[in-house]
Formats: sequence, C-alpha cells, structure tokens
Amino acid sequence: MPTYDLKNTKTGEIKEMIISISKKEEMIASGDWVQVHLSAPMDVTHTGNMINKTSGDWKNLMERMQKGSGRGNTIKT
Repeated sequence: MPTYDLKNTKTGEIKEMIISISKKEEMIASGDWVQVHLSAPMDVTHTGNMINKTSGDWKNLMERMQKGSGRGNTIKT
C-alpha cells in the first residue's frame, strides 16, 4: 500500500499513513483531512554512456561478438 502525508484540518496534525487510495480519498472527502506533500519525490537520473560504466569483461565480450559476427556487421562497440 502507498504512503501518504495527511493533515487533520481540525487539529493541524500531520500524519504519515500507509493506506489504500480508496481509504485516502474517503478521508479527504469527509473534509477532516487534506493531503500534503512534505518533500519532493526522488528522481533517478542517468548521465553519460552506459558502456563506459561497465566492466572490462563486458567490453571484451562485445569485442568478441563484433569479431565473430562476420563481414558487413553493423555492431558498434
């Protein structure tokens, strides 16, 4: 189940709750709770070339594949 940060509109208390989406929507519809976002979600990013971040064994395998693929191959390593 997902985790939500919900604020009680009467008391101002903020709680982190592990509840279903339907339960969260039910609580918000009652008017006693509102959803708040305390922090931005973490982004996973990637920069650079993945081949440069691989081990030497992988690069050697790619070179052997290129050599063994025959004439006119289009494999780039």
